[in-house]
Amino acid sequence: MTRFKFTIAYDGTAYFGWQIQPRYPSVQQVMEKVLADITGQEERVKVQGSGRTDHGVHARGQVAHADLECRMKPEKLMLALNSRLPPDIRILKTVRAKPHFNARRSATAKEYRYFVWNDALMLPDKRLYLTHVHQPLNLALLRDAAKRFVGRHDFASFMANPSRAIHTSERTIFSFTVTRKGKEICFRVRGDGFLYKQVRSMVGFLLRVGEGAEPPEAVTELLDSCAPRTARVQTAPPQGLFLWQVWYGRKIPPLGQQGKD
Repeated sequence: MTRFKFTIAYDGTAYFGWQIQPRYPSVQQVMEKVLADITGQEERVKVQGSGRTDHGVHARGQVAHADLECRMKPEKLMLALNSRLPPDIRILKTVRAKPHFNARRSATAKEYRYFVWNDALMLPDKRLYLTHVHQPLNLALLRDAAKRFVGRHDFASFMANPSRAIHTSERTIFSFTVTRKGKEICFRVRGDGFLYKQVRSMVGFLLRVGEGAEPPEAVTELLDSCAPRTARVQTAPPQGLFLWQVWYGRKIPPLGQQGKD
């Protein structure tokens, strides 16, 4: 058995998230089937990702690992995968990993990006990859509110019920920036890990701030309350969200640093 590490990009529109779902297609399911076909393994191939993405959420830098009975060189395996995978899933990089490497548990930081199209009219070709917000958004208010998420906080007010036990709802946000280019707004957040629907909840609340429905100080109020989430915190739609990058090792983006792509 050899452990391989994969960096994966996918369009999540046709999938019910990364994780295998009964009766519904998932990215993990497709990956496992194609790898089984390539290697001819009798036992099920298990692919473990760095994190779960929801139905309609996309990825530019999902990371996964799998133990394979395979003597192919990583670059040959990547070519074989991309020739068999559907066009909405692509392997960007394949390397041999150490036996103890774990795509989820070894991760030290992640970056998500959320894209918004802020205009009265939504262009058809952008509808699956940006969220449409009709009302004008105040960029200064968005930035003021976003920076209040930076640091170590209890994010109970910004998570959905994961239907499973979690050890803690505390997470560290290294940076949270908001940029605008024309009608497109990009929310870029880096942290040591994220709770179920945390990023979409944070962005959903920021949109309310940008529309003037909430003040930026409300972010601090909700974080300090450590209270379970209420209807006050809305979940932004899935199609604007991308899992952008995952880091491994001790070198992670320091607090407040924008970093490089």
